[in-house]
Amino acid sequence: MIPLLVEFSKKTVVIFGGGEVGARKAAYFAPEARVHVYSRSFSPGFSGLNVKLDTIDLHGAGDERLPALLQGAFLAIAATPDRELNNRIGELCLERGILFNNAEGDAGDLLIPSVVRGERFLLAISTGGSSPAVSRFLREFLERFLPDLDQMIALQERLRAYLKECQPDANARKEVVWKVLMDRDVWAALHGGEIAAWSLITRRYLQ
Repeated sequence: MIPLLVEFSKKTVVIFGGGEVGARKAAYFAPEARVHVYSRSFSPGFSGLNVKLDTIDLHGAGDERLPALLQGAFLAIAATPDRELNNRIGELCLERGILFNNAEGDAGDLLIPSVVRGERFLLAISTGGSSPAVSRFLREFLERFLPDLDQMIALQERLRAYLKECQPDANARKEVVWKVLMDRDVWAALHGGEIAAWSLITRRYLQ
């Protein structure tokens, strides 16, 4: 599998299954995509989500109805507790060239990663489904030990712009940027705000 960042604002995600798993998948895509969920019932996890909910008995839908439910889908997710039903949905997606994620059953062609998100960054973590616990561990590790990552990115942006004005040597610019990134004192200074961190950088690297 190849990691990608995909624009979802004009794409439709269809989710089969209204349980907690389906709700988590819906919450992942709802901020960006059009999300349509089909199920016989829906868990409280869907409350407040900007998704369309359609009540339907998927087991009684059959091969005639299921393809119609996939109309216009860019991505489909099978999140029912029925492996056979999930796999059948996967087969229909394969026939139609629709990306497919299977929560229970044969693996689809797409995995949904654990995400660490800031104002200036987006990190996706996956173990290929082997250990969701490790994905969660890595996400929480990054959140705990790099709490100022957003501020560092903003600082790096400012530093790169400054160096382009006063340092014509690209390699020299890269060296300064890297040294700042690896400087624990700069990271510590960020706790006091960008002004304190920039002052330290100026004294150490820009004179």
